[in-house]
Amino acid sequence: MRYELVMGLEVHIEMATQSKLFCTCSAAFGADPNENVCPACSGMPGLLPVLNKKAVELAITAGLVTNCHINPRSLFDKKNYYYPDLPTSYQITQFYAPICTDGHIDISTDVTGGENNNVAGTTKTIRIKQIHIEEDAGKLLHTPNTGQSLIDYNRAGVPLIEIVSQPDFRSAEEALAYLEKLRSILRCAGVSDCKMEEGSMRADINISIREPGATTLGTRTEIKNMNSLRAIARAITYEYRRHVDALEQGTEELVQETRRWDDLQNRSFAMRTKENATDYLYFPNPDIPPLDISDEWIADLRAALPEMPDVKKARYMADYALSEYDSALIAVNKDLANLFEETCALHSEPKEIANWIIGELLALMKKDEADNATRIDAPRLAQLIKMVAGGSVNRLNAKKIFAAMYWENADPAAYSEKHNLLNESDDALIKQVVSDVISANAKSVEDYRSGKIKAKDFLFGQAMRTLCGNGDPGTIKRLLDEALS
Repeated sequence: MRYELVMGLEVHIEMATQSKLFCTCSAAFGADPNENVCPACSGMPGLLPVLNKKAVELAITAGLVTNCHINPRSLFDKKNYYYPDLPTSYQITQFYAPICTDGHIDISTDVTGGENNNVAGTTKTIRIKQIHIEEDAGKLLHTPNTGQSLIDYNRAGVPLIEIVSQPDFRSAEEALAYLEKLRSILRCAGVSDCKMEEGSMRADINISIREPGATTLGTRTEIKNMNSLRAIARAITYEYRRHVDALEQGTEELVQETRRWDDLQNRSFAMRTKENATDYLYFPNPDIPPLDISDEWIADLRAALPEMPDVKKARYMADYALSEYDSALIAVNKDLANLFEETCALHSEPKEIANWIIGELLALMKKDEADNATRIDAPRLAQLIKMVAGGSVNRLNAKKIFAAMYWENADPAAYSEKHNLLNESDDALIKQVVSDVISANAKSVEDYRSGKIKAKDFLFGQAMRTLCGNGDPGTIKRLLDEALS
């Protein structure tokens, strides 16, 4: 490319605490507007903030799983600006002394299944400048019909960490791989649910371009509050093209600014000139004492860490003989990994279990707005796989049963019985059906005997159709071969 894309990401993560960062109001998502608000988080004077210990522990955990240095002392500061969703007119954050610094995570790009389900890609290290704790702002709701803007302060004071990367990204693919890796390890560690659709994971994208080989950065623009991976990819592509056109064709003057992304129009719009740190008048918050973190505290949190996805992937390859591709798909999601291991404890066919999870479950999760892997539990999955292995249901009907398990919490045995999905195993009956099919399709029989092998597939389908899809495939094939021999 004529110009090199240079990007850094600032990722905001809502931590999985029950209460807000400096008060006891609920931090739960989905409450009625302004239900979880008290004098402290709504900016009433005279109330002092009290730091949430759980939020600090989750921030330390985030630092540990991103290979950061945990600073023994960190401070809280006031970031001063006015906006309607910020009731105090300042945000409590960490500017001068953040809790975590100098981390990194490794990402893989160009991940493909390949002919043998191998992962073919390159690995790159993305440096993390810092992780700091801060409180979230409220939410503005704009109503185009009335022209009103409404404010919901439920989110004001919810504990965040902001993970600030170095400008190490050179493509949209790298940015998405980083966000997916970050989401995976933070979910696994219990730091956050990272539900982008609920705003618990949001990214600010800092973009500039320069000629290859240049060492200085170009004019930087920031696209704020992105909460969709697809939208992030489109925004990066658009903004790169806009910068290139500005330099090559003079379509506009590039200025350092903050922009917003409009997903309907598939373009970005200027919001305001990009601020510098001096614009916010940062100063230490006198109401919150320094946060001192002992080595023992860090050691305890490190010892409590669960197995991380990369380690889990390697174990699945070694212990269950799964391919690298299958192992990576399951290990990256904590719920899928739990389901896989619990089902393996009940039924010793790990490859078959992995196939159902990767094939059927992931497909249903994509259709489900809740994206909930826990709709399937291990005992029912193991039961269904045993029914297929034992020949009581064929694979086609098993997929119908699996869908009912996901959407309706159905019991495999009861559902198959109720909906007549059990295999017909009476050899005499199947033999008669095969005989009738052969008699009714003399031309296909003649085609098969003259060397057209696919004609037998047609005959098999006719027999299965006669049996309403409930014939045992193995028995039908065996009796069909005997009849055609």
